[in-house]
Amino acid sequence: MEQDLYDEFGNYIGPALEDSDQDEEDDLNDLEDLADAKEEFENKATNRTDLITLSTNMTSNEVKESAVVLHEDKKYYPNAEEVYPGVEVKIQDEDAQLLSQPIIAPVKPKNFAIQEKSIPAITFNKQFLVSLMKHNEMVRNVAIAGHLHHGKTSLMDLLVQQTHDKNWSLRKEQKYTDVRPDEQERGISIKMSPISLVLQNSHSKSYLINFCDTPGHVNFSDEVTAAFRLVDGVVLVVDVLEGITLNTERIVKHAIQEGLSLCLVLSKIDRLILEVKLPPNEAYLKIRHTIDELNELVSTIAPESNLRFSPEFGNVCFACATMGWCFTLYTFAKIYAQTFSGFNAEQFAKRLWGDIYYNPVNRTFKRGKIAGDYNRTFVNFILEPLYKIYAQVMGEDDTKLQIVLAELGIKLKKEQLKLDTAPLLKLVLSTFFGTASGLIDMIIQHLPTPKEGVAKKIQRIYTGRQDGPIAKSILDLNADGPLVIHTTKLFPRADCNTFDAFGRVMSGTAKSGVIVKVLGENYSIDDEEDMVVSEIKEIWIYQSRYRIDVPSVPAGNLVLLEGVDASIMKTSTIVDAKGLPEDPYIFKPLKFNTISVVKVAVEPILPSELPKMIDGLRKINKTYPLAVTKVEESGEHVLLGTGELFLDCALHDLRKLFSEIEIKVADPVVTFCETVVEASSVKCFAETPNKRNKLTMTAEPLNPELSLEIEKGVVDLINWEPKRIASWFQNRYNWDVLAARSVWAFGPDSTNGPNILVDDSLPTEVNKNLLMSSKESIVQGFQWATREGPLCEEPIRNVKFKILSASLADEPIHRGGGQIIPTSRRVAYSAFLMAAPRLMEPVYFTEIITPEDCVSSIYNILSRRRGHPSADIPKPGTPLYVVKAYVPAIDSFGLETDIRVHTQGQAFCMSVFDHWAIVPGDPLDRSIVLRPLEPSPAPHLAREFMVKTRRRKGLNDDVSVSKFFDDPMLVYLTSDQGLI
Repeated sequence: MEQDLYDEFGNYIGPALEDSDQDEEDDLNDLEDLADAKEEFENKATNRTDLITLSTNMTSNEVKESAVVLHEDKKYYPNAEEVYPGVEVKIQDEDAQLLSQPIIAPVKPKNFAIQEKSIPAITFNKQFLVSLMKHNEMVRNVAIAGHLHHGKTSLMDLLVQQTHDKNWSLRKEQKYTDVRPDEQERGISIKMSPISLVLQNSHSKSYLINFCDTPGHVNFSDEVTAAFRLVDGVVLVVDVLEGITLNTERIVKHAIQEGLSLCLVLSKIDRLILEVKLPPNEAYLKIRHTIDELNELVSTIAPESNLRFSPEFGNVCFACATMGWCFTLYTFAKIYAQTFSGFNAEQFAKRLWGDIYYNPVNRTFKRGKIAGDYNRTFVNFILEPLYKIYAQVMGEDDTKLQIVLAELGIKLKKEQLKLDTAPLLKLVLSTFFGTASGLIDMIIQHLPTPKEGVAKKIQRIYTGRQDGPIAKSILDLNADGPLVIHTTKLFPRADCNTFDAFGRVMSGTAKSGVIVKVLGENYSIDDEEDMVVSEIKEIWIYQSRYRIDVPSVPAGNLVLLEGVDASIMKTSTIVDAKGLPEDPYIFKPLKFNTISVVKVAVEPILPSELPKMIDGLRKINKTYPLAVTKVEESGEHVLLGTGELFLDCALHDLRKLFSEIEIKVADPVVTFCETVVEASSVKCFAETPNKRNKLTMTAEPLNPELSLEIEKGVVDLINWEPKRIASWFQNRYNWDVLAARSVWAFGPDSTNGPNILVDDSLPTEVNKNLLMSSKESIVQGFQWATREGPLCEEPIRNVKFKILSASLADEPIHRGGGQIIPTSRRVAYSAFLMAAPRLMEPVYFTEIITPEDCVSSIYNILSRRRGHPSADIPKPGTPLYVVKAYVPAIDSFGLETDIRVHTQGQAFCMSVFDHWAIVPGDPLDRSIVLRPLEPSPAPHLAREFMVKTRRRKGLNDDVSVSKFFDDPMLVYLTSDQGLI
């Protein structure tokens, strides 16, 4: 038997298997046994149910007494099904929250701004500051402006350290007016930062100076414009080595256009000593060249101006804020006067600039070169001693240095002498030169008081009567007159939910608790919709990192207001709610020297967070003066800005501060414009829907120079008399008398739109009375058409539309706005499309500062981006070149990074909008085939830009002819003209 368990090879195979039929019989028997067991179990369950039924008939008291209920089974409250019958209850077994995420998230404080925990120790008294505000001759409102990294914020640090009693570090730059963390990280100013300081001049007389530190990057020139509206003078800061740069030119031009006084600070003088190591004589020539270059710029911008910068006039100050010193000729002469007795510092200062030489033999001064090896007085008495101080501090040991410093009257401790070179230089020089009294002297002598400044300002910005009681109160700075405040900037609070309005008290006295009217930019006497009644809750003097609470602020001073921000979008005019002597008028909106041409589309990653994003975009619109937010017809939310850095900062604020959500950002694009290059080939007409009115119109190109002057506000179609308007067009652009007298409107903006609507119809052919009765409707249709052109719904530019004929119904009911406005728009579109339409793109002016050996790389980069270099000029006294070029904005994205990569970081680039240029090619040429992922040749660019823009906006690829032409017009074009 055991042998049957193994095979012939000795492998175990087990016993033989039983018959399968027998197994099936056993399985059937097992199933019958299971069925019997189930039946028996059901019978027992029936008996048990009967027992349970009997037990449920017991009284509730008996059940409660006999039942044992565990603690976790006790029921204290009714469940959801009992309270809300029919409600479906779902229980989630798994926890969807990540383990790394706390159940209750801690409150994260918003690190929006760097703030002082309390008001720091200052060298002036709060009550003294308040008393100075009441004396307008002791007050100055000043903006600190200049190019990027020219030393504006460092100059403010010098003044802050002079007035704030703190333990300031000698090694670290404070950047006190850069209050945002991203400003500190990036190393640039992004926002305008006000600060009011009580400072003394060289005669120890105290003045209240309200400073506005402005950004130097051209992308944030809107902040400069907001500051210029509030101040009376500008301190222009120029790096003596770099000289006049792109933004310096724009700031000088903008300040002169605003009627502001200017004075100059030549900063970073130490770069001549330490960086390029120029000898004192050559350093003088470099300083003089920079001043002459600036004077030449001023004479080019304003030939009639008497402004001229010269140290002998006292309107030029020399500084190195990082080393803690600043002087004018007079303050340096005072150092000599303190050393040598019987010395007239004022007379000596007059001989310290220009081609004046000192003869030490006979101790005389002489203008012009004298025999012998003698230097100019500026070199002899200022630069050489300054060079020697730098050389002594950097080159001598502690013992010899201590002896030299003792001769200068400077005493340092032993631990101070052991400092590193840079902090030791700062300590020695700041001690030697003392306070920045020379800068204060210059500001007080050459910048106007608030009363003198407002006389220039009111004529340019106030829209009301210049001889009215409100205007007179503003001119007199009447603190007891009607309250008028002009705000130009909104600063967010720490919670980023509310804003405080920053502005200037133009008349009256601002106090907390006063009920006021907040008039927006769209307010007018006829339309008071943009007006809200609010209460001024608090008023402060804004000090960048802290605020000083004051009881009142009289006219002529800057103020920060709480409680009036709800209705303000950009600027506002705040007036008394009651007791005004006349109807209030607003101050004009800000007039910027650039426009927003770069845009990105944004959307939240979670669709449910769309309301948060919309609220964040509204706040971005409030805090960035040139930011524009809008919703396209496709539904996408678009943010427009001046450049890449501008949008980067705005999107950072949207993500981190105002919305606190994650958003998706599309690739940046630019805005386009539409124009024509020929006159309309046919007279285009359109009929109203009721077939009772017919308009005929043509379109032709408009002089680009005329468009620019209209945009700048040179001609005023609303407030000028018709004769003045007609003579202006005749004299400036040689228009005929009929056309000059028949200018109806500008568009799309009625005040400064770059398109013109002209009535070119003849009285013998058109009923002029009927035409004038429908003028408003026709103008509205024209402005609607120029706001959204037919090519890709972008604004129309540089086009003149002529009304040739109009057949209008006699009954007013048949020529209402509902009939005329869309017809006027449609006929303008048809005339535009028949005049060889073209697309226009924004073009940047780019300035690149680079070493000479990198110029060829710059040219290669520009050629790949359709750039056109206009000049490359060496910087006198430096090893640098300045390359100037024009680059289309759509090809400028990443240009700065590209340049830095190809020049190993040696080149610096800055771009700003310059003009509009026609894109090569015909956008309506359907024979052009666009291939994906392949760059289009130049003649195909217009078609490519139009098609992609239309796709992005959710439109068809091609312009629909039937949408803009009436059926009779289409028949006329196909049959008679053969144009379609």
